[in-house]
Amino acid sequence: MDQNSALKSLGDSWAKALASFQTLGAGEGAAPSLSFAPDKLEALQKQYISDATTLWNQSLQGHTAVKDRRFSAEAWQQNPMASFAAAAYLLNTRTMMALTEAADTDAKTKARIQFAVEQWAAASAPSNFLAFNADAQKKAIDTKGESISKGIQNLLHDMQQGHVSMTDESLFEVGKNVATTEGKVVFENEFFQLLEYKPLTAKVYERPFLLIPPCINKFYILDLQPENSLIRYAVSQGHRTFVVSWRNPDEDLQHTTWDDFVEDVAIKAIEVTQEIGGAKQINALGFCVGGTILSNALAVLAARGEKPVASATFLTTLIDFTDTGVLDVFIDEAFVKYREGQFAEGGLMKGKDMASTFSFLRPNDLVWNYVVGNYLKGETPPPFDLLYWNSDATNLPGPMYAWYLRNTYLENNLIKPGTAKVCGTTIDYRKVDIPVYIYGSREDHIVPIGGSYASTQVFPGKKRFVMGASGHIAGVINPPAAKKRCYWTGSETTFPKDAQQWLGKAKEHAGSWWPDWADWLKSHAGKQIASPKTYGKGKYKAIENAPGRYVKERASN
Repeated sequence: MDQNSALKSLGDSWAKALASFQTLGAGEGAAPSLSFAPDKLEALQKQYISDATTLWNQSLQGHTAVKDRRFSAEAWQQNPMASFAAAAYLLNTRTMMALTEAADTDAKTKARIQFAVEQWAAASAPSNFLAFNADAQKKAIDTKGESISKGIQNLLHDMQQGHVSMTDESLFEVGKNVATTEGKVVFENEFFQLLEYKPLTAKVYERPFLLIPPCINKFYILDLQPENSLIRYAVSQGHRTFVVSWRNPDEDLQHTTWDDFVEDVAIKAIEVTQEIGGAKQINALGFCVGGTILSNALAVLAARGEKPVASATFLTTLIDFTDTGVLDVFIDEAFVKYREGQFAEGGLMKGKDMASTFSFLRPNDLVWNYVVGNYLKGETPPPFDLLYWNSDATNLPGPMYAWYLRNTYLENNLIKPGTAKVCGTTIDYRKVDIPVYIYGSREDHIVPIGGSYASTQVFPGKKRFVMGASGHIAGVINPPAAKKRCYWTGSETTFPKDAQQWLGKAKEHAGSWWPDWADWLKSHAGKQIASPKTYGKGKYKAIENAPGRYVKERASN
């Protein structure tokens, strides 16, 4: 068979595969309708044959072009078979993704198909297999098999600990070289500890400052190292700073509800911060799910006729769940009903399951990169505090998780006045008339920029929206001293519904958004008073040193 015949046969087989793929969902009550326009299929087939011809000719001349980080090592380029396999894989992946884009179906079905193809493509890369990974093979030869032996040891270690190692976790200890800002635990209940931090200035603002981090992660993402700690930065700006440290739920908390997290954590933390600070009002910040919980607490308090929070900051927070990005592919009525049934009598959503879900949102960076390095090459990943934190999983109470899924991702009830019932009252954000600072990250895959911007349409008071560069974590943790990235600001009086319209008129600034936020927060912090000499006040006394024991509890495998 000559080259042209081979390519024609390849094209015919490809077309038959497309025809089979096209029949998906055709049966009664099966999957959603899925079809392809014949002209799109023909164009894709022609493009595939053309690209395959070019690739074949390049391989015959011995210079297959491969531009992908996974295949960038010199060993791939020096091995013609390996470089051809990599190039063929990339061609097939591009074609499959183009096919999903050409699919004629509803948006959610298309997103699910694309997600599935992306997962398949990431998992099937030749770099993931020793038999095809030229770089790993070269290392095995150069080390006389030592890299393979070390890789097996790494695999056994990770199987025992229950997750893939992203960093050398033995080099980190919470309270010793992460989460080291000085402070005390001044309150605790079964759900959280409240940390108060030692002032770094002679005077502090009269309104204390409370941070509520996400309950699906440990709080110390906000306090990794002194140089990148948002907590320490807030303290250095003259704010008497308090932070919620969530307890890592165990079987004792398996019946915990969303109401418990709002009433007994967010509202309780606000109350205790007020009492210790001797202030009529405080300022508060919520990060990610912590921001969603804070927003519920503010709405509940407003319904009760209370206004203990003078201003609120929401970092990468979803309140309007219209735009939830890739996470939407997991959510439908059947999935939520399954979770509701699973946790009807209590239970825990295991932290390792949550961590796996988020890792596979970026499979090449957070999964297969470490499979290749740890197991195929026998490497020990370098120390990285952020990835240590990322591996420190937390459980979620099942009933709380199920309520959250239905009322946010599935039904988007929080923004419907009078629909979502929390702590015995209904949520109505029109009553939360306070100044808010809303931050979103441009490349966030967990809270898309459109989702974070949507909060500008929710609150009736004065608003400031800021967009930072990078993703969900790196965009937030961007200290000024690093002089990295950039951020955008725009009108504080006009917020069109579409985020792109606002961004079209926004102004770009170099560096961190933190100083912009600090200036805004100071304007709502009141006058300055002498810094306190002791922790707590009255019945609220120092219990133990920060970061406290709750944050050190590890989720079981």
